[in-house]
Amino acid sequence: MQYLIRFTQLHEDFRIAEIQALAVLANVELKIISYKPESPFCIVELPSEDAARAVLERSILAHTIYEHWGTGETYNELHVALKNDTAHLWPLYLTCSFKISVDSFRGSRSQKQKVALINTFAYLGFEGPILLKSPDHEWTIFEEWVFDPLPENKPLEPINVHFGRLIAHSARDLINTFDLKKRDYISTTSMDSELALVTANIALAAPGKLFYDPFVGTGSFPVACAQFGALVWGSDIDGRSMRGAGGKKSLVGNFQQYSLEKALGGVFVSDLTNTPMRKARILDGILCDPPYGVREGLKVLGCRDPEKDGRSIERGKQLYKEPDFIPPKKPYSFMAMLDDILDFATAMLVDNGRLSFWMPTANDEDQEIAVPTHPCLEIVSICTQPFNKWSRRLITYRRLPDSDIDESALELRKAQKDQTSGRTADDLNAFRRHYFRGFKSEQELADTVAPDKKRVAT
Repeated sequence: MQYLIRFTQLHEDFRIAEIQALAVLANVELKIISYKPESPFCIVELPSEDAARAVLERSILAHTIYEHWGTGETYNELHVALKNDTAHLWPLYLTCSFKISVDSFRGSRSQKQKVALINTFAYLGFEGPILLKSPDHEWTIFEEWVFDPLPENKPLEPINVHFGRLIAHSARDLINTFDLKKRDYISTTSMDSELALVTANIALAAPGKLFYDPFVGTGSFPVACAQFGALVWGSDIDGRSMRGAGGKKSLVGNFQQYSLEKALGGVFVSDLTNTPMRKARILDGILCDPPYGVREGLKVLGCRDPEKDGRSIERGKQLYKEPDFIPPKKPYSFMAMLDDILDFATAMLVDNGRLSFWMPTANDEDQEIAVPTHPCLEIVSICTQPFNKWSRRLITYRRLPDSDIDESALELRKAQKDQTSGRTADDLNAFRRHYFRGFKSEQELADTVAPDKKRVAT
């Protein structure tokens, strides 16, 4: 049976990844029949109306889902399709109260035009009362128009029209519930509520599952996962970001604000390379937004030169239990951090468990950061949020069962040594280096420097 999903007009690159993940959660087979990223309408095939509800009930990027009755490039084509394919359905709604609406994408209709359009569907023969509020059933006429910024070039008719019966609404109201503007404790790096909830959906957060964020900060991702029923943990190298000022102004306070404190397993101070967690494949999901190292260089616990810093190491062994002890940190390679995230996920995720993390990249092909890979992890989706000269990607992996892993590729990865060289933040982080250069190519940088040299010479 075919259904029409009406998406929002935001985060187009995340739509399919989210809806496919929700189909996995609902344990239903979803087949995409027709979809274009520039259009908010997606026609899918699902086994039943209950399956359609199950898929959409916690979607963030969809508005609604409809039983798809027909599609045409013109209204004449649509009417022919309805008469040929859905006449057997009309008697089911003969005496029910109903409502028919018009939804025009990239176009507009006056109220008079809308009424005239609705009246062309009179052959459906519905005899029940028309109710604008809370009808038994609701149908919508969807129009797709060609966009043209000049009013005088506006086409006379839409390029596609769809008709469908409303089945269910999505969970977009959660965006307002978890809006950062209403949250008691946030920081400059807190993920906005919409993308945090979408990430939790793509990572398959659900009741009975264990989720962990190794860069937890103020807890945006764990809060989103807890809302969907998961039991969550988190850690961060900087305990101050979790503790805040205490009470409401803390990570725990955020969970209390939404009455989700029972879903918080706990948080602790740690970095990914020195985690106290026992290596066991117990996690159903790992999701995080690791630091990009732009504001300050990436750091990890440890000494830059253990031979020279022997005194600091001995002091740390004596004082590490003191509440005011600040452990030493050393520079950390951005690519090494990404590899460490993949290695950690490989060691901790159950079969088919998911890792979802955000990473930045330049938009220029020559400066683009490659998507990291691991023999034990299969890439499920890559969703991109573009900015000006750079973008950030949400990359989602699935932990492969051991029987599906290429052992030769795994041995090769283990044999490879870290080739990262450098001591400064820029040396260790290509994205940071490109960011402060304005994402200019080497030639553009040379052209910029050359006039300055000539000026000095004169």
